[in-house]
Amino acid sequence: MPETGLMVSIKRLLSTLIAIASTRLELLANELHEERLHLEQMLLYFLLALFCIGMSIMLLTVFVVVLFWDDHRLAVLGGAAAVFLMLGMVLVSKLRMLARLKSRLFSVSLTELSKDKEQLGGGNGAA
Repeated sequence: MPETGLMVSIKRLLSTLIAIASTRLELLANELHEERLHLEQMLLYFLLALFCIGMSIMLLTVFVVVLFWDDHRLAVLGGAAAVFLMLGMVLVSKLRMLARLKSRLFSVSLTELSKDKEQLGGGNGAA
């Protein structure tokens, strides 16, 4: 005769809760892994782009200085330094703005946990 009653219901509830927790932890681990891969890829591309742009800026500056070597080499060097300083300041302000943005890390996990809470009767919403 199959067991019925409170103990069977409790066992079934615990089994369901463990399965939900396991699924949510796997989802969380996947999100962490994806975020890490995304950040590594962004860092690699950023460093490569920074190197290429830095080399092109340096070579362009040398070209302009050599082009104006006889007449205005100091003015060209000063102007180039001022332009690079202004661009650096603009980029730092953009970087600060990006740093203030909220991360979407764990957003899927938090959404799923909210759904689980509502399904288990923990939500305060009225139908």
